[in-house]
Amino acid sequence: MHFFRKANLQKGQKILIYGASGSVGTSAVQLAKHFGAEVTAVCSGRNKTIVESLGADRVIEYTMEDFRTKCERYDVIFDAVGKITKTSCKYALEKNGKYITVSGGNATERIEDLRLLKEIAQDGKYMPVIDRTYPLVQIVEAYTYVDTGHKTGNVIITL
Repeated sequence: MHFFRKANLQKGQKILIYGASGSVGTSAVQLAKHFGAEVTAVCSGRNKTIVESLGADRVIEYTMEDFRTKCERYDVIFDAVGKITKTSCKYALEKNGKYITVSGGNATERIEDLRLLKEIAQDGKYMPVIDRTYPLVQIVEAYTYVDTGHKTGNVIITL
């Protein structure tokens, strides 16, 4: 929500979400669709089905093609994993397009954001994606898995 407010995401805009199958990315796909955006998701081929099930209109498998070399232009590019730069995306952005990233800043949420998330979750329009669950005693294993960079959605620690 913080990032979409920052980008002033509007209904009908085209957004590319880089890292669409991670914890932030899976949420971003669902929220962008909720706000009426046309979503292009970038992820690995093994996560294509899950990202499509979350509402992505198009999926680009980053191992097969680079969105930056296509002629497609986006109103918003959201780097949900902090792995691309604004400079590397400049040709994929519309003239007044916005690049936003999770890198280098703290997201601030508002109470109204939490209320909206609760509402859309209760309506079945938002589903958290859980990859694995670990008990607290296996927290080292959980971090090791997360550090591989290949998780889908979230990893949960149970108490």
